[in-house]
Amino acid sequence: QVQLVESGGGLVQPGGSLTLSCAASGTIFSIDTMGWYRQAPGKQCEMVAGITSGNNTDYLNSVKGRFTISRDNAKKTMYLRMNSLNPEDTAVYYCRASIRIARDDLRQYDYWGQGTQVTVSS
Repeated sequence: QVQLVESGGGLVQPGGSLTLSCAASGTIFSIDTMGWYRQAPGKQCEMVAGITSGNNTDYLNSVKGRFTISRDNAKKTMYLRMNSLNPEDTAVYYCRASIRIARDDLRQYDYWGQGTQVTVSS
């Protein structure tokens, strides 16, 4: 079994910062791409940032320059540093990872975390 557990969400004032973490555990051979997604009330889920195993990154236009995605492969953990937060960033943030579970199994399986709430409000 593989689990992704997010942490670091909370309430922050506009202009503030938060760092989200996503820790993977369980039967893991390797982790390929990872990403952060968010869903605000009444809106579709959108990808906020992604990172490959080679640390290539991609960002939603509205967060470029404010958010930074990173990963620590040894710890099987991904991070999202969020600066200059504004109320439009309020959402439940989810992490996703594409994971191989065995050396002799070339298939990748997508796993999702349970989500962590980020609320930006004064």
